[in-house]
Amino acid sequence: MSLSNLPAVLQPKEEDIQMMLSANVHSGTKNSDDSMKEYIWRRRQDGIYILNIGKTWEKIVLAARVIVSIENPADVIAISARPYGMRAVLKFAHYTGANSIAGRFTPGTFTNQITKQFKEPRLLVITDPRTDSQAVKESSYVNIPVIALCDSDSPLQFVDIAIPANNKGKLSIGLVYWMLAREVLRLRGTISRTADWDVPVDLFFHRDVEELKKADEEQQAKIEEAAAAAAAPAYEEPVTEGIVAEAPAMEEFEATPAATGFNAAPAAAGWDGAAEATAGSDW
Repeated sequence: MSLSNLPAVLQPKEEDIQMMLSANVHSGTKNSDDSMKEYIWRRRQDGIYILNIGKTWEKIVLAARVIVSIENPADVIAISARPYGMRAVLKFAHYTGANSIAGRFTPGTFTNQITKQFKEPRLLVITDPRTDSQAVKESSYVNIPVIALCDSDSPLQFVDIAIPANNKGKLSIGLVYWMLAREVLRLRGTISRTADWDVPVDLFFHRDVEELKKADEEQQAKIEEAAAAAAAPAYEEPVTEGIVAEAPAMEEFEATPAATGFNAAPAAAGWDGAAEATAGSDW
């Protein structure tokens, strides 16, 4: 897949396109906004709109170039009120040096200077223009440019750079933020384009608390099994296999002859015989 608007260096690889298709970045919703028509490729029979992945990649590269143009990376703030995007926002901020607001956005963060959380960023990265509408609205008051992940039904009011992508799936959100962070580091020269980024995309995916508990329980069970196996006694004596001792035949045992002479006492036959032998003995 070649994009005429991008130079050869910025062209996507086949692996990138396959990852975007696997994460359903191209899957939109059954509704569409009039301003998102240029990013929609077609509509399926079930009514779901399909986004143009080529334009998604172009906007990721454009957004990365804008982020790199900010001298201080801390002046960029990534925002996500959607739970599926909180982990992706934190990881994006960690690897690019930006700040992040994961969770509820406090009204007045960009406009009310009295608040303790007052900030003056130079660029915003929004996960969903509808969910993060308060941040987008305040950015318009103080002239802060906005980069947003926009679905087929997302409003584009006060959005400067729209990245057409599925902003409702945890895999799609994590992958787009991972690609955006990788492209930012490539443009800065931190990582090379010829080598793969050593940070796995799984770190940007949202993980449920129940899944984490289940994984911890499985890991703890494996550790206990390994400890029990290590504590079991190990027998060093060799075990002879296939060697069975033969029982001696009955013919080999010979009857022991009865003792003869005056030392041999006759066997007492019952209690009566014992009484007779006692009575007839001479002291």
